[in-house]
Amino acid sequence: MVAASYLGIRTPIAYKWRKEVKRSNLEYGMNFAYGGTGVLDTLANQPNMTTQIDFFQRLVEQKVYGKQDLDNSVGLISVAGNDYATYLARNTHDLQKLGDFTKKIMDQLEINIDRIRGLGVKRIAVTLIEPMGCIPLQAASSSYSNCTQALNLGSKFHNQMLNQSLQNLNAKDNSTVFITLDLYDAFFSALNKFTTHAPGSLGLKPCCEGKEMGKYYCGSVDESGAKLYTICENPNLSFFWDTLHPSQNGWHSIFSSLRSSLHKLTT
Repeated sequence: MVAASYLGIRTPIAYKWRKEVKRSNLEYGMNFAYGGTGVLDTLANQPNMTTQIDFFQRLVEQKVYGKQDLDNSVGLISVAGNDYATYLARNTHDLQKLGDFTKKIMDQLEINIDRIRGLGVKRIAVTLIEPMGCIPLQAASSSYSNCTQALNLGSKFHNQMLNQSLQNLNAKDNSTVFITLDLYDAFFSALNKFTTHAPGSLGLKPCCEGKEMGKYYCGSVDESGAKLYTICENPNLSFFWDTLHPSQNGWHSIFSSLRSSLHKLTT
């Protein structure tokens, strides 16, 4: 995890493996996230954020983490867009009610953040959402030449609402320090720098993609195991690995843009 690396600690153990490691390995924290999940229920059949916080609360009640641990810890809350991907899949890309859906997410997210604060975490970092319209899955409609501006406006509205929620929580009780990690600006800054300083870069086009858009995806194989996807000739020139995720180079560029914000985690 980038944040753990910056803080000079090991990557936190996944909650799923907590009983498979030595107790001493838990001192670096724990990762309660599940891939594909969100604030609300998503297409992934995994625990949503509310249930993940239930897991955390259980460990606090079991004294796995004590008051001193919590006083010196940083909680990282990441909302990466799985809620919106689920909304768009279930509503056939209907954007008219996206704002109402954002408010629904924020209502629950504010409750979730307040719960984490109530469990004793004194510093909480929350990611602002990335420009969803620049994700290759959305940019494909323009042959990867442009971002989908309507979705980027949705990202901006999400981030405005999130900042308002944090202000509400501060007004209620300012004993916890809230830090925002601006993935929106970091994505744009990193993407611009990457394409400027890496001649021949793929831009919004992913390195790995299915041979037939909408039918196959990165990693798809047929019954005989033959690949139904292609990988770019030079992955080092890719900002995105697949239609949803940045590549290693992409994340490195994003991290570089976030570095000035990450120092707030230690102050």
